[in-house]
Amino acid sequence: MQHVQLPDSAVWADFRRMMPVTEKWAYFDHAAVAPITRVARDVLCRWADHCAQNGGVDWSEWRKEVEKARRLAAQLINAHTDEIAIVHNTTEGVNIVAEGFPWKPGDNVVIVAGEFPTNRFAWMHLATRGVEPRIVPVNDERLDLARLEGMCDSNTRIVAVSWVGYATGWRNDLDALVEIAHRKRALLFVDAIQALGVFPLDVARTPVDFLAADGHKWLLGPEGAGIFYTHREHLDLLRPVGIGWNSAVNSSEYGATELSLKLNAGRYEGGSYNMGGVAALAASLEFLLSVGVARISARLLDVTDILSARLEAIGAEIGSCRDESRRSGIVAFNLPGRSPLQTRKHCLDHKVAVNCRAGRLRVSPHAYANEDDIERLISTIGGQT
Repeated sequence: MQHVQLPDSAVWADFRRMMPVTEKWAYFDHAAVAPITRVARDVLCRWADHCAQNGGVDWSEWRKEVEKARRLAAQLINAHTDEIAIVHNTTEGVNIVAEGFPWKPGDNVVIVAGEFPTNRFAWMHLATRGVEPRIVPVNDERLDLARLEGMCDSNTRIVAVSWVGYATGWRNDLDALVEIAHRKRALLFVDAIQALGVFPLDVARTPVDFLAADGHKWLLGPEGAGIFYTHREHLDLLRPVGIGWNSAVNSSEYGATELSLKLNAGRYEGGSYNMGGVAALAASLEFLLSVGVARISARLLDVTDILSARLEAIGAEIGSCRDESRRSGIVAFNLPGRSPLQTRKHCLDHKVAVNCRAGRLRVSPHAYANEDDIERLISTIGGQT
């Protein structure tokens, strides 16, 4: 693997200054829970202070942050704002589809083995309604598209996949998956949490049907605030679950006796928002868009290329596919003769944040990582006794 020097441009220096975590940690765990940006922190603090001093008297002003988040999320994937719902987490987005789709006994849903539980359990649970979950076998998340296609038939209604796998970082080809699903007259649901914000997606060009992602990983927002996308032609297909006051067209008319659902994805939002979290997510989205997702993607892949080469140089066995079209921000590896859990503890003790998944160490930097961070990781691992 060719060694790539990371350019030390003003863009990445500014990005790094946006991340207070760098003052203390070399942070390689964005695939779990990311640190939030400085602007997100400032918004959260301002919201908390305002609420403590004023209660809900300015609720309508903070409510505008929800629409800002919706607008920015739509911009991120080139969707229409009517197609975006603000949700609390990816699980909520998965269940909007899994529980809202008009299933009939004998239908099937095609899912992938080794998925994060969120994108397995919701679909497996449909067996109680006579829906067959068909699970495509994989090896270390490496999805064989021909095998997936072979599992689809005339009763397949949805194909559900992760854009990027959480354990080894295998990146799926969404264009190919859309083509297969639609050719089989099925719809494509994408769990995008491990890719959204660091890999570009244009849903006008790559017409996935549904997508969900929490903001607390690569979007650098807090937990409890995420986005759900549905193509507008599916709005009336999904029966809204969790109906509440906020699902109605006139959501502020609490005395209304007739239910008239919103004509957009807001119908899935049901009740109150995590207002501070959504405002913070909007701040991070605005920042990421100002940098540019394509630029972030290129930088992140350079970081993980260097990281993989440095790890191999100290004897690590890389478990992630590093092919051009499959690599991502996640690198999984083993250190022969060493316990992943003990190595993780050693790293955390030295303020280097890493994690373990599926029996391997897992590192997941963001685009603000630099060569000093990488050197700190390598020297910390090398210094383990």
